[in-house]
Amino acid sequence: MKKAFHSIFAMILAGMAATSCTDEVQLGNAFLDKVPGGTTNLDSIFANSDYVNQLLTGIYNKQYYGLPYNNTGKNQAASPYNGKLDALTDLYQMHWSSCKVWSSYYTATFSSKEDPLISFSNDYVWETVHLVSIMKENIDRCPGLSDREKRYIIAQAKALQAFAYSILLPHYGGLPIIEKTITDANETISDEYGERKAGQRCTFEQTVNAIVKWCDEAKDDLYWAYNGNDAESSSRQTGRWTKAGVMALKAQVLWLAASPLYNGAPYFGGESEAEQQNLVGYGSFDQSRWQRALQAFEDFWEENRKNGEYYHLYQAEKKNLDGYRLAYRRGYFFDDSPENIHWTKVASIYGSQGAYSWLNWNTWSVNRSNNHPTLEYIEMFPWSDGKPFDHDRDFKYKETYTVDKDGSTWDVYTCLSGTYDKLFYEYKYSSRNGFSKTYSRDPRLYENATVSGTFQNLALQSADGKATGRIMETWVGGYDAGQCVKHPTDNTLVEALTTYCPTGFAAYKYVLNQIEWHRDPNMHWNVLTIPDMILMYAECLAECGRNQDAINQVDLIRSRVGMKSIASSYNNSLNLKTDKNNLIEEILRERACELGLTNARYIDMIRRKRTDWMTKKLHGMATFRMNKNSKNEWIRRNSPYYGDDANNKMDEPARFEYEFFELTQGKRVLWDYADDQQNPEVLKWFMMPFPQDEINKGYGLIQNPGW
Repeated sequence: MKKAFHSIFAMILAGMAATSCTDEVQLGNAFLDKVPGGTTNLDSIFANSDYVNQLLTGIYNKQYYGLPYNNTGKNQAASPYNGKLDALTDLYQMHWSSCKVWSSYYTATFSSKEDPLISFSNDYVWETVHLVSIMKENIDRCPGLSDREKRYIIAQAKALQAFAYSILLPHYGGLPIIEKTITDANETISDEYGERKAGQRCTFEQTVNAIVKWCDEAKDDLYWAYNGNDAESSSRQTGRWTKAGVMALKAQVLWLAASPLYNGAPYFGGESEAEQQNLVGYGSFDQSRWQRALQAFEDFWEENRKNGEYYHLYQAEKKNLDGYRLAYRRGYFFDDSPENIHWTKVASIYGSQGAYSWLNWNTWSVNRSNNHPTLEYIEMFPWSDGKPFDHDRDFKYKETYTVDKDGSTWDVYTCLSGTYDKLFYEYKYSSRNGFSKTYSRDPRLYENATVSGTFQNLALQSADGKATGRIMETWVGGYDAGQCVKHPTDNTLVEALTTYCPTGFAAYKYVLNQIEWHRDPNMHWNVLTIPDMILMYAECLAECGRNQDAINQVDLIRSRVGMKSIASSYNNSLNLKTDKNNLIEEILRERACELGLTNARYIDMIRRKRTDWMTKKLHGMATFRMNKNSKNEWIRRNSPYYGDDANNKMDEPARFEYEFFELTQGKRVLWDYADDQQNPEVLKWFMMPFPQDEINKGYGLIQNPGW
């Protein structure tokens, strides 16, 4: 099933060929002042069509990739020492104190003297801009290219520039708009965006419109998809920008821009220079911005229909848990999946770690890059029939434990269906039918977190889609959890650092588990996908008063994993067909369940101005395996499961006790502002700061509010 953009090795070599003669470029007084190696090399490149294509490949090589994989110092997003954006939300908690997510963000000590997780200077955006300008200004010099080929190359270059800007847009707002090679950031340029210094920030609206313009200019000279209809659109080209890609990117950017952070009153009070100049948003609300975004999505869907629904959801071959899980996983895992509209890929190693330190550092010996799911995230996933999970209703208080040595107490809960558990799997036993086990939750839960009872191996390529192996043991004392959550005898909270599941749950999305993770090391990063497009479209529909249409879109996502409509009788009290706010809240929850660890939750948090997500305290859950003793009493057994301690002919543990605890490792400073969510110390985190040393150079960067 694997396809690649030519081949990964060829891509790296081509990138080296195109960029090894390019001096380092930074936004500053010497901003983008060099062509590749000088005039001689420029003449050589554009005298040969192969070199031009190598230059284009070198620009592809600079696209944002969301899984940390090396520590070169230049590509900020690539460093495993930084961490992922979603670890700043309510879905995950990092447990490695040396990563920037913990040391700078959780502690709120981050300043404009550091590089943010999305870097203005060090994520290859301005190198991309520079090389795209060189390509546009010199492409007509190449004698070996037809007019069609030239337009095709320039269209890809514009798409690459649009994508580079779109990565910075939600985090910085208005950006310097540069469409030609320049020699100095203080150079005066004059174009449709006005007369200004080259490095000066344009307004948020101008930046949005520039990205949209580049997408519109590119689309008609690109293929809808690399579907193999002819040699030039061969599937071997997968990974290049397409018409579908730029139309989807346009819709995504307009959806983002219509969101409350940007499409409304200034978020920081309106007194800052950046707000007064409309650099961090439009400065006021306009409903037509949602309509504009909605139209862009409908344009995409209409074009997709004209092209035979080439992009679509991956459907389950078997209508059971394993089948639903595989459909979900194959949708994002296979780089030729019909769900993947555009992806990026790299091939690199970090020291002696082997391919992708993201994978190596998520192993069961290193555990540095693990993004541990929180209890709050686990509870977002509905029951398997679609009924919302309700903490207060579905957990039942059992008793309070008292620790003899210090008198501390712990409340204990169960989640039972009769005698046995139902939290993740529903267990039953009868003398007639014997042991039975059925999944009880949204199948996406088992693909986003490791929980007790899940079989260890669900082979990605398996024909029958049947999980095998031992069960995962995340209870206290279990094979996988050990003592990383709680000490098994004195009930002391541990929440150990760099361990497998210190929140009581282990990471699973992208890394899978110890058996399954050894796979194609060249894992792609999904930039634009059909599930994301469906849910963004649903939000636009809701914002434009078309609630039933929005519900229909969400139901496409839910039905793929066998769940009932979001507006079923279980959700009657929410009045989703008439209450826009409740519907949008459900869409945001669905996005968390569907798009885990893709940066989606972080983007949703900032664009929807969710200071409540930023400031709420997060929790873990300790699980205790229960076993019957000789007196027929249920007691805790803090050890791995073996056949000789089976109960009532059960094939595996089937009853548990649960204790909830507030996360203390990496306690976030913002949690102290739960009752003061509009404090400037909270609000400033909606945007990232520009580097202070670039501000000080005086070529037109105005700092974002609060920094």
